[in-house]
Amino acid sequence: MKKKILVTGCAGFIGYHLCKKLINKNFYVVGIDDLNDYYDINLKLKRLNELNRIANLKDNQFIFVKEKLENKKSINELFKRYNLEVVINLAAQAGVTYSIHNPDSYISSNIVGFLNILEACRDYSIQNLIYASSSSVYGGNQKIPFSESDSTNHPISLYAATKRANELMAHTYSHLFNIPSTGLRFFTVYGPWGRPDMAPMLFANAIFRNKPITIYNSGNMQRDFTYIDDVVEAINKLILKPASSNLKFDRSNPDNSSSWAPHRVFNIGNSQPVNLLDFISILEEEIGIKAIKIFEKERPGDIKNTYADNDKINKWINFKPKTSLKIGIKNFVFWYKTYYGF
Repeated sequence: MKKKILVTGCAGFIGYHLCKKLINKNFYVVGIDDLNDYYDINLKLKRLNELNRIANLKDNQFIFVKEKLENKKSINELFKRYNLEVVINLAAQAGVTYSIHNPDSYISSNIVGFLNILEACRDYSIQNLIYASSSSVYGGNQKIPFSESDSTNHPISLYAATKRANELMAHTYSHLFNIPSTGLRFFTVYGPWGRPDMAPMLFANAIFRNKPITIYNSGNMQRDFTYIDDVVEAINKLILKPASSNLKFDRSNPDNSSSWAPHRVFNIGNSQPVNLLDFISILEEEIGIKAIKIFEKERPGDIKNTYADNDKINKWINFKPKTSLKIGIKNFVFWYKTYYGF
């Protein structure tokens, strides 16, 4: 019998693609999302419509629940009603810059909401918890590539601090209640149906409409752009391999990526960082229009360079990203033109 899986943030970018994959693989999927207005609600609703369409075509089960993670009573009722076995927590208040001006929403969603998920996992004996962290947790680190064994004690945005807090909270519950939990540090995920607040969508919007794009720190930044299909494939494999205790864990010389408890943390990146100006050049080439560029100083909270060391997740589930940046951008631009009618 197929597992019953809860995906929080199911109308979000990664959540949508993951649910689509799980529906096509005949899993019983329960999706939850509060459909907040951090970005275009219509995009979220269209993702949901697409998920319902796919589920109907496949005659598979997809149930959508509109709710906030902060509503503890509703979360408990949902766990009880659907007899869930696997929980994939992708819901969160996202955005580094937004966290500087709206800190309360990050504590409410990312801390209180995640605590409610952990408590429900405890009460209903969940077999596998997978949750979204972020490459932002590496903060002021300058050693690259970023490894899960590195220290993450110096975040430079509240968003990053809440994601690091999630990792610590999950580890505590793994230790106290033996909940297998896996944290995923995503590196700049992009692709079709992407988030409008992230660079690929912001740049494409401006280029297609002949409006200027703002480039911070004079473009002296590198990002480890990771294609959405590769991210979803990694999560799909992790569903079948819950976290387990590291039997060789040395408490006198601890490895930050694992524990004596059933808790693991993995990077999910492309491991091929690209200069931001080079990314824009590939985007310009695929769109066929030159960008109008405006250069600004560095923004508070921005990490200058991201670069994922994927060695640990490769060894754990044999994960290696397959999508080159040129193919990924080609797919993204094709979707963008279709969706927005260019």
